[in-house]
Amino acid sequence: MTSNESDNDTVERSSYQNHLKERIKRFALDIIKLVEKLPKGRIADILGRQLLAAGTSVGANYRAASRVGSSPDFISKMGIVEEEADESIYWIELLIDCGPIREDDISHLLNEANQILAMTVSSIKTARRKKQQ
Repeated sequence: MTSNESDNDTVERSSYQNHLKERIKRFALDIIKLVEKLPKGRIADILGRQLLAAGTSVGANYRAASRVGSSPDFISKMGIVEEEADESIYWIELLIDCGPIREDDISHLLNEANQILAMTVSSIKTARRKKQQ
């Protein structure tokens, strides 16, 4: 790989990371708005609190993963991002299934959570592959 190719890879990776960081932040903000709109009640309060914690943790841990220096640390932090994104999906599904909110109203959040999860898993696989090389 030439120096120019390496520089291009770095620029592309940085651009992708910035895009994903902004996308995850938007996801967290959408989660916050959703939780604020949930009807008052014991179940919605508990599920909303859980979703709020998991949904905002995705972004916090992704930012931490972006700052680590070593590949094992990156993989570890991204594993937390994966867990929190998957947990967010679970809480969204429960909110839909138990009825305090209609699926049509949050299907975009469910879709975004699934996409973030898929991108996270892909990043972890890529990091593991590069670590082995």
